[in-house]
Amino acid sequence: MEKLIYTAMSGAQHTLMAQQIRANNLANVNTAGFRADFERVSAYALTGDGYQSRVMAKEEMAGTNFKAGPLMQTGRKLDVAIRGEGFLAVQVEDGKEAYTRMGSLRVSPLGVLETSTGLSVLDDAGQPIVLPLPMEKVEINQDGTVIGRPEGAAPDTVEEYQRIKLVNPDTRALSKGNDGLFRRADGQAEKASAQVRLASGALESSNVNVVDEMTNLIRLQRQFDTQVKLMQT
Repeated sequence: MEKLIYTAMSGAQHTLMAQQIRANNLANVNTAGFRADFERVSAYALTGDGYQSRVMAKEEMAGTNFKAGPLMQTGRKLDVAIRGEGFLAVQVEDGKEAYTRMGSLRVSPLGVLETSTGLSVLDDAGQPIVLPLPMEKVEINQDGTVIGRPEGAAPDTVEEYQRIKLVNPDTRALSKGNDGLFRRADGQAEKASAQVRLASGALESSNVNVVDEMTNLIRLQRQFDTQVKLMQT
């Protein structure tokens, strides 16, 4: 009976963690560039005096589904979506580099190109992209080069500025933070990739499958109820 309680308790704990992951996926179904997570678990034996007969479920860091989401056309010049594999490089609050697929960009009052959440977009040299203000027109080429026309310039004037740092790291070397951004597990900065291409005037939808997530939530709730009944019995 004691062994059964350990098994049911660890199973219920894992199921709660899995429910949180699936609920977070559903909450971000409309978040551009969001990558769905999935739960992972492994078994381990409790150590101590005597034979190791009690086995519990050990929660692992959630895995990530890197499958690309569908593109949706917005027509907005500063909206970009990555075609295929790759990420945009941004600067987080601690000054370090992180990666995202959310391409809804804007120009701040100081001329900094940033995401809709206020993170500075980095160039190939790892520096924030800063544009001269005021600007009449700003666009982004498929290779990430920012072009535009300063206010007062001739209508046919097109100036090139910095190039957005586009990276294509090995996804196995990435870890996902609580902020939804990806970072290299070793803490190093990824090198820029010339192979990554952007689609202008579009955003990538999340890759969350609503039907699958709802089905999994129902399954997990039934599993949790079963584990609780076992412990009560």
